[in-house]
Amino acid sequence: MHRHTTWYSLLGPLEVLRGDTPLDLGPRQRRVLLIRLLLEEGRPVSVGQLCQDLWEGSGPASAVSSLRAHISRLRSVLDPPRVGREAPSVLVSGPRGYALKVPPEARDTARFEESVLRTREWLHRGQLATAREEIEGALGLWRGGALEDAAGHSFTLRETARLQTARQDAEELRVRILIKQGDLERAIHLAEGLTTSAPLREASWGLLMRALYGAGRSVEALRIYERFRTLLAEEFGLDPGPAMSELHTAILRHDTARLGEARPARSTVALTDPQSNSLPLVGRAEETERLHALFGAASGGRAQWAVISGEPGSGKTRLLEELSARAGEDGFAVAWASGGQALGEGHGVSRLDPETQLLDALRRRNGTPTEPVDSLRPLADELAGRPTLCVIDDLDWAPADFHAQLAQLAILLRDTPVVLVCALRDTEEPAVSGLLAELARHGATRLDLEPLSVTDVADLLALRRQDASPDMAAALHRRAEGNPFLLSELLKQPPEQRVGPAARVPAAVGSVVRARLAELAVPVRTMLNYAAAEGESVDIGLLAEVQGLPPEQLAPLVDAAVTARVLVWDARDDGGYRFPDLPREVVLSTLTPSSRQLLHAALARVLTVRPGADPARIAGHVAAAGPMGPAASRTTTLAPTPTPAWPATQPGGDIHARRA
Repeated sequence: MHRHTTWYSLLGPLEVLRGDTPLDLGPRQRRVLLIRLLLEEGRPVSVGQLCQDLWEGSGPASAVSSLRAHISRLRSVLDPPRVGREAPSVLVSGPRGYALKVPPEARDTARFEESVLRTREWLHRGQLATAREEIEGALGLWRGGALEDAAGHSFTLRETARLQTARQDAEELRVRILIKQGDLERAIHLAEGLTTSAPLREASWGLLMRALYGAGRSVEALRIYERFRTLLAEEFGLDPGPAMSELHTAILRHDTARLGEARPARSTVALTDPQSNSLPLVGRAEETERLHALFGAASGGRAQWAVISGEPGSGKTRLLEELSARAGEDGFAVAWASGGQALGEGHGVSRLDPETQLLDALRRRNGTPTEPVDSLRPLADELAGRPTLCVIDDLDWAPADFHAQLAQLAILLRDTPVVLVCALRDTEEPAVSGLLAELARHGATRLDLEPLSVTDVADLLALRRQDASPDMAAALHRRAEGNPFLLSELLKQPPEQRVGPAARVPAAVGSVVRARLAELAVPVRTMLNYAAAEGESVDIGLLAEVQGLPPEQLAPLVDAAVTARVLVWDARDDGGYRFPDLPREVVLSTLTPSSRQLLHAALARVLTVRPGADPARIAGHVAAAGPMGPAASRTTTLAPTPTPAWPATQPGGDIHARRA
């Protein structure tokens, strides 16, 4: 296992192995003593100092004798058998005290630091695979916190801090290697963990930004910068350092020369990297060309506006990123604002006004900080200087005065070479209707992003060199409802977990749906529990009957679920409400087995007395109800129940049965 007979592990609970056999080190005080001696790396420590360190200055009168007893026990465990009066060779004593003679290569702390140095050398030579193997082996030595058994003793504080810092350095080194290798999803996951464990380390936040940018998620990278900037401002009143500010500027400008290995994902990535998790921009050719045409019109000195709308996950931000890349190629500067959240550098304040955000992004190219402005004229003057694309994402998250100022900008920027593109979810939202009406008077291009088609999904699979058969494309399209976000999450999973009997709900999708469910009232969630048990088609009459509600009382519950995008209205064929696969599976996953059985039992009882009910449908519910199912004689019925008072953690718990 190790090159040395005895191996000392300090990166976690203290462990000493002789070969593959762990040695019995005795009680905690003895283990603390061994750690104290190991930290001296062979230098002697006096009896007085050891007593001071072990008992933190408040040792008993028998401290010296206790110490010598511990030394004797450790010596019998650590020293090899001696012949005659042969002196100890591992735990030795002398006039200056006790010393532990352990070679550096027998300690995991030394092995770890040597391995990190080798990793840096492999990385410097460009041997990424070897560097990754080396650093993962080094980090694998950690089994917990450094010097864990001696935690709280003052003599460990400095060394513990040093080792923990070295570990964070090594974790960051691993993320750098992953970014260079293009393993961006793993890099993002690890970097997110680093920003949580050490929230004030700029290097960790910078690596997360680089990984996100490299994965084609530049807007998220900019938001990460804002999170870090806000953290520093609120905690210490400070701004990020020069390195972070330069990285932020490089991402805004898509400056790949400065970003180095972190390059944005474009639609061509899938042609060279079929396993990339970044989706090519498929099914948006018409929208892309219509938006790109605005650059030519703006170059003539006439401002152009566009409004992109679509449900969450429809690819609005992805389309904006593609447009920003094209803008750079056409010689346009690019400035972003997002839902009232500042994207520029700041001085501990959150800039909600769009003109300051955009002006800050434009002036940052010259290294000039921008203070909040009181008028729109400075922004209009800045935009008159060169062709510029201004992107305003998540417009419907912005406050009302944001909309009013944009309406004023439409007037001020009429004769400037600028393209302004806004993205929002719902164009019918009253809060934005006034702004959209004003932009319509300025000839704004309106684009509503529809779900991807089956053909689009097949094209995407073909680009990724995966199974693009009609059956597979149709199955993925149905499961994702044509939503690019849902599709991207499905494609991150192994093929066997995307569709079919072994299909799983992606973790990110589950989190989104559960968050939507948590915002719904208990009666709505109860109705959804019944609907999920029933199946994809939503039978309004059955749901009303099984809950003892008149249909008119059920309608608001269904509307709430549709507004939350859990249920959908299907206008095809005869129309009706549907429960899409992924949210339905999430709802079912929140139910205990007995709750599911009770739901199926209640549905079966109602269907058995419904004229013309499909026997196979009834049989399916009876089978799913198991021991909770109605008796063969069908002597049970469901008692009408009012809106349940069960907590959200007990879905389906409102079912009560009575004997007829």
